[in-house]
Amino acid sequence: MEGSGIGQFIPLILIFVIFYFFLIRPQQKKVKEHKAMVEGLKRGDKVITSGGITGTVERLIDNEKVEVEIAENVKVEVVKATGIQSLQTTQQEVKK
Repeated sequence: MEGSGIGQFIPLILIFVIFYFFLIRPQQKKVKEHKAMVEGLKRGDKVITSGGITGTVERLIDNEKVEVEIAENVKVEVVKATGIQSLQTTQQEVKK
């Protein structure tokens, strides 16, 4: 009777393992990469905010905020952890 009791939990354990490898682990990896990207921000980086606005980092205000220039003479303060979505990749022009 004891063996059948443990056998009932095997499907639950398998479901947890599947959830861990397909949902939890990739999300933790994504959060870790985003945190490293935000900590590595420097002046001149082109960023995309979580609202979809692109701009250039003008200065780092403190550990939590950056000043982003979104247009000529238009600067906004953005919270680094939640306001910066990603770095904008710039493709270099090919000279002919």
